[in-house]
Amino acid sequence: MPKSLKKSCSAQTSISRYFGGLSSCTVPQCGTNKSPAEQQLSRGKKKLSPGDGFGLPTKRAKLSVQDLPVEDLNCEPSSFQSNTKTPVISSRGAAGLCSSTLEKLKGFTCSTEAGDGASSQICDGGSSIRPPQDVTEQHSNTNKLHQPGEEDEEEGDVEEKGGSRFAASKQAFHFSQFANSGGGGGGVRFADLSPPSDSNAPSKRSKKVFTPLEQQVIQLKQQHPDALLAVECGYKYRFFGEDAEIAAKELNIFCHLDHNFMTCSIPTHRLFVHVRRLVSHGHKVGVVKQTETSAIKASGANKSALFARQLSALYTKSTLVGEDVNPVCSLGAVEGGVCGDVVSDPPDSFLLCISESWDKVKKQLTVGLVAVQPSTGDVLLDCFPDDASRSELEGRVLKINPVEILVPSDLSEQTHRLLQSIAAASAQADDRVRVEKRDSAQFEFASAMNTATEFYCHAQEKGSRSLSRVASLESPVICCLGPLIQYLQEFNLERVLRSESSFRRLSCESEGMILGAATLRNLEILNNQTDGRLKGSLLWVLDHTRTSFGKRLMRNWVSQPLTDPQSLSERQDAVQEILESPSLTLSSIKSLLSHLPDLERGICSIYHKKCSTQEFYLISSGLSRLGLELQALLPAIQSQISSALLRGLLLDTPDLLAPAHSHLKVLNEKAAKSGNKTELFSDLSGFPVLQERREQIQTVINEIQDHRKEVRLTLKTPALDYTSVSGQEFLIEVKNSRSSTVPPGWVKISSTKAVGRYHSPLLVERYKKLLQLREQLLLDCQKEWTNFLDQFGEHYHTMKRAISHLATMDCLFSLAEVAKQGDYCRPEVCEGQRQIMIRDGRHPAIDLLMGDHNQYVPNLTELQGDGRRTMIITGPNMGGKSSYIRQVALICVMAQMGSYVPACEARLGMLDGVYTRMGASDNIYKGRSTFMEELTEASEILSRATDRSLVILDELGRGTSTHDGIAIAYATLEYFIRDVKALTLFVTHYPPLCELERVYPEHVSNFHMAFLLNEPDINTDDGEVQPEFITFLYQLTEGAAGRSYGLNVARLADIPVPILHTAARKARELENTVNARRRTKKLLSDLLSISDRSSLMAWLQSHSSLVQHQENTHPAISE
Repeated sequence: MPKSLKKSCSAQTSISRYFGGLSSCTVPQCGTNKSPAEQQLSRGKKKLSPGDGFGLPTKRAKLSVQDLPVEDLNCEPSSFQSNTKTPVISSRGAAGLCSSTLEKLKGFTCSTEAGDGASSQICDGGSSIRPPQDVTEQHSNTNKLHQPGEEDEEEGDVEEKGGSRFAASKQAFHFSQFANSGGGGGGVRFADLSPPSDSNAPSKRSKKVFTPLEQQVIQLKQQHPDALLAVECGYKYRFFGEDAEIAAKELNIFCHLDHNFMTCSIPTHRLFVHVRRLVSHGHKVGVVKQTETSAIKASGANKSALFARQLSALYTKSTLVGEDVNPVCSLGAVEGGVCGDVVSDPPDSFLLCISESWDKVKKQLTVGLVAVQPSTGDVLLDCFPDDASRSELEGRVLKINPVEILVPSDLSEQTHRLLQSIAAASAQADDRVRVEKRDSAQFEFASAMNTATEFYCHAQEKGSRSLSRVASLESPVICCLGPLIQYLQEFNLERVLRSESSFRRLSCESEGMILGAATLRNLEILNNQTDGRLKGSLLWVLDHTRTSFGKRLMRNWVSQPLTDPQSLSERQDAVQEILESPSLTLSSIKSLLSHLPDLERGICSIYHKKCSTQEFYLISSGLSRLGLELQALLPAIQSQISSALLRGLLLDTPDLLAPAHSHLKVLNEKAAKSGNKTELFSDLSGFPVLQERREQIQTVINEIQDHRKEVRLTLKTPALDYTSVSGQEFLIEVKNSRSSTVPPGWVKISSTKAVGRYHSPLLVERYKKLLQLREQLLLDCQKEWTNFLDQFGEHYHTMKRAISHLATMDCLFSLAEVAKQGDYCRPEVCEGQRQIMIRDGRHPAIDLLMGDHNQYVPNLTELQGDGRRTMIITGPNMGGKSSYIRQVALICVMAQMGSYVPACEARLGMLDGVYTRMGASDNIYKGRSTFMEELTEASEILSRATDRSLVILDELGRGTSTHDGIAIAYATLEYFIRDVKALTLFVTHYPPLCELERVYPEHVSNFHMAFLLNEPDINTDDGEVQPEFITFLYQLTEGAAGRSYGLNVARLADIPVPILHTAARKARELENTVNARRRTKKLLSDLLSISDRSSLMAWLQSHSSLVQHQENTHPAISE
């Protein structure tokens, strides 16, 4: 324990004797509600039990009780507002104090402040002890918190000598500087600190006394107010102030008061774990590191000053790139071991920037977006018109799946609501999208263009994007690019925006099938609608990839199927060859993809020059091994593989991976795996600076070794050799019995009962020089390592292309795995035809979830663009209508991404898009009701669908009254049949819509999901009507269903039996009423068509019984 701390403890113990009985008020435990009689400490919120007395500072107190000038305590004496009398201080405790001091101690209290609920506030010296404990426990706890070896925790004490220590003691009692914190802690808050001024204050007592470390932290926090700063202090990283309170809450660690700030700490070797946890909860985290080394600092002019520190890295959800957050533990996990407490990287970590521009003349909103994934180097651009619903933007956001979004501060309300709904859709808090608002001035075209011009004018890298190409981009895209450059420059990750090869358009109608936000959501393409997870989605069915970069590419394939016939045919041929080829070459290539690290993120980390030696060796050795093994397989690939796509990928990859071999040879494997940069390079011929530094170090070591002869002569010990103890090298160990032989000029380093260890004056000087050279070597090695990474980064684009080839291979192998499942076939996709013919089609996800028992009922689908292109599907509730129409759409999506499909036969035309309107739910964030949401989606489909689209409408019009719903559904469906001419599947419970088959017999056909009516309605003995009992057959059958049998679903849902009986009776009454009206209407229609008496008599004779019945039930007709 440091001496100053021991003195502090003794001082506090003796002082507390005199304070033991000054209050009879009860102080509550942490987190409980305060009563008016409760008292709290204004500094640190230290609360004591009635018998504990008043605690004085443990760390800040430097003087003994006898030396303490109580008159300097900055508290105004006042009496307690209490009925209890102040106990008399015992004579034993008064020993050594004069009577005037005793009188002042008796009146040592503070007046009550009304703002704190009339609780009495007591001056505190700044103790960081957890309340409440007895005095002895307080000392013990404080000692544990103040661990030796942490240099900066003692810096304030070391540097505040004499008067400064006394000033600190006085300041400890001036508690007006502390503000209450939301977390129940205390201490100075950064928000309350104003920048230092040169003007002298009238009183020195009013000034806050900060330690040098705290002053340094304040400066850093003023430079980065929006980040949680983890400050390196010895073997720990510490958080201060509000940052400490937030970090303690998120990391579930202890936060306490130290000097003026709340603080908490984490070990250096666990930095990556805690940074990832904080980032996963949406925080921006800054890592502040020491920029000086101890030996070099000790030899400098500022050897007694504070260690210099500066921000070394910033991290958010999208910018987790660097050795601080990519530990060796996670890299080793590629072999199967996983660190359970490490927050894993999401499959995609895109940073999305959005800008909006409103054309007042055209009254058109244009949205620009740029999405960048700093960890992989992918950059997506897009510019598109959108409407008030922001459906186009929503679709792109769902495809990109960003983890962080940059928006201007003046973002429109509609877009803000959309982003809120997307962020709130996540099931877990750490999965939510982080939205950061930036100054809207950065998004203005002039400012963004200036930023882009300055950035790309200085681009001198090979393959960097030229300024002319940037200037040719749409203005909304440039308005996103400028702020994105500024944002990434804060993280030193802007380099990815220079690359020409990384830029690609997100959506181009000529490149892919259009799948909007509603389609991705309703068809459960990327995740299921139950809990938002992967299982049950189409991506879950198709993703059998073995690599991380393969998974990312598969997601792109699923969300944007092909519309180019040649690309689609090449992909299908490759899948078929993998599936049917007996060659072992493809099996060997498939095994190469197993247990690979994330090469794509690895080379991008190298490109950013933020890579550790362990990660570099893992990535470069993996690339080198792949290149050599693929090179060895080239003859077999050329002779055994016929697919043009496979040959192109496999023959091109070895040459692209060639640069990895030369860089790997330079490294010392053992040093690279251990992270030892001083021994990293096996051949120093290419590193003259390191070679010279090594020679200097060896020269000093030789001088030290030669000095042994002189030492041996001095001590008359011929066999003496240096020893090393606890990191101290070149120690001369002498037995205590022979200590008289030690020259007086030698420095004693350490000793035991048996021996003493010394350094001679020459050793002191040479060893100090050696430490300086070693630390300088470490700095030189770091510099050379950065240059080495820069050299490897020159091959980044070729390496990225090779990894893209490997990702494509991984996806093709994955599709081949899907095709191996039972009853999958290769679909025939015809460009010029508008048709869908699927024989025995099945829902891919439901079929897989149901297992191998062939429980899913297959169905036939036939739609012809020039013939019957619209199917009106009716049937009982829960009969399988929605599953059927989803299966048709999913099979079309699978076919156009190159996959085999779950059917016996499939012939499909090339679709330009799939549009869906399914489900019933409101959208609170967008302020839209259920019916409004329904019609908004229908409106978007009406405006975008073409005759080459597949349109799925499920129960349109059910969100309003029956008549309005039928009218809207009828008019909408008729418009699709007559004008849009798209291939349409329309599910409805409205029988009048089935009449469209008679109106458009060549283009419309009615179908229903078959069922068995096992128990028709019967009357029981008590006159109750029983609901029907339905058996679902799930078979698509021609013709319309007469009823929907909703009472059967009510029975399955365990609606109480009395309610079912009442509902069945009411349904029977309503049905009879409607049937009677229909018959009456038919009779009147027939009567009006009769023009002579003979026809009337004949009609009356044939309908005599019916007319008699109508007269009895409806007398008005006979009248």
